[in-house]
Amino acid sequence: MKKLLIAFTALALLGSVADAKGPCRDKTTGRFATCPHAATAAAAPAIKKDAKGKCHFADGPKKGKYTTCPKG
Repeated sequence: MKKLLIAFTALALLGSVADAKGPCRDKTTGRFATCPHAATAAAAPAIKKDAKGKCHFADGPKKGKYTTCPKG
């Protein structure tokens, strides 16, 4: 009985890891959907600091233009 429980736990963990890496699914219909975490990561523009300590956009339509540095 204990071995069976361990086997089911291992399968559940492997399934959750595969779901985290793979495409997202809608829980109600089971169809593929866009992942909310992927959309938020893509929406944030890349900002980098230059040698003088000023921040500017690293890519996109505003590439090279100065901006405020993110806090943190």
